[in-house]
Amino acid sequence: MQKLSSIVYIMENKKALQLISKIQENLNTSKKIDFNEIINQLKEIREYSLEEKNPVVTKALRLAYEHLQNNNAFLISIPEDDSFDEENELETTIGSENNLESFAYFLSLIADQSKKNNILDLKAYNQSFLEF
Repeated sequence: MQKLSSIVYIMENKKALQLISKIQENLNTSKKIDFNEIINQLKEIREYSLEEKNPVVTKALRLAYEHLQNNNAFLISIPEDDSFDEENELETTIGSENNLESFAYFLSLIADQSKKNNILDLKAYNQSFLEF
């Protein structure tokens, strides 16, 4: 049996998927978000991506939890469909309000990396985190 690429394989890890689901459920049901718990969960998910040598996801997870630690909020907007300009540089949007919808989308990208556009969006998030 041929091994799937690490991009697809990493989130087949049941523990990682359970943690992502737990964070998503927390976002949907809680009135007060405990970012400290979420940060710890993102760090744990990152360990799975490190084991699978998945650099885009590993970097995205680290930058996300560092962003949450520094801001106690998720201030990065969802990447636009046309987030690449004519010179192939990413255009990013940074907000001033907690954007839980964007955070939920970010988590969905981590959970399903099988689509090329999802990886591109993760790269856009990475750039936004770095520019913040």
